Amino acid sequence: MKNTIKALVAATVAAGFVISAVVYFGIVNVGADDPHFKVVHSFLAMARDRSIEVRSNAIEVPNLNDPAMIKAGAGNYNSMCVGCHLAPGMADTELSKALYPAPPNLAEKSIEEGPAAAFWVIKHGIKATGMPAWGKSMADPYIWGMVAFLEQLPEMDQTQYQTLVASSSGHQHGGGETAMHKDEGQGNSPGGHHSAAPSSNSDHHASGMPQAGSMPNHHAGEATDTDHHAGDSKVEQGKPELAPKTHMHENDEQHVH
Repeated sequence: MKNTIKALVAATVAAGFVISAVVYFGIVNVGADDPHFKVVHSFLAMARDRSIEVRSNAIEVPNLNDPAMIKAGAGNYNSMCVGCHLAPGMADTELSKALYPAPPNLAEKSIEEGPAAAFWVIKHGIKATGMPAWGKSMADPYIWGMVAFLEQLPEMDQTQYQTLVASSSGHQHGGGETAMHKDEGQGNSPGGHHSAAPSSNSDHHASGMPQAGSMPNHHAGEATDTDHHAGDSKVEQGKPELAPKTHMHENDEQHVH
């Protein structure tokens, strides 16, 4: 028995040294363009699925057939999710192609684990996948709206999707919405976060900032060189002539130029 325990301890210590060496020398490639080995991917997928299943078991699913709920979910999905999870008739995006693990195309297939699992994933996110925890800013009723919409999404065509999104109120989740998402389809609809026009010169001026290309006149209120003698100059042979100037000599004689 003692020999068995010693062997287990020795094996554990040796494994610890091996793991430490692998980490220290950077043997593991964490690049998103280098897929996991099959066994590693299978293990992580199993751990993810079981984690979600255990934590979502007790979640009570509300009525997901409410048209208002589905419509609200459509607006939020189009503002927050299409960049990764796509929409009917939409080609792959830079994000959907670049993320690893690849985000599922929810326009083609809903979350297999069911609405409770979908709610948990949207609310809490998934580590090291690029899936955010939207529950940090979104209230539960709005998350359920997205779940309700996802239940309908795979059955929609491009026209139905666009019509439903257009009829929604866009990005909304009970406060805290960022301006970059409001009424925005992540780059595929007008009103995106780059659509705000920069401040005009008149705005800069109103705030006390000098306008570009129009620096203040250093002689404001004073006549310029061309104005000093306006009306006093005479033109002779096509050339301007300065008005006469006078000065006093020491003998009190006045000299006119």
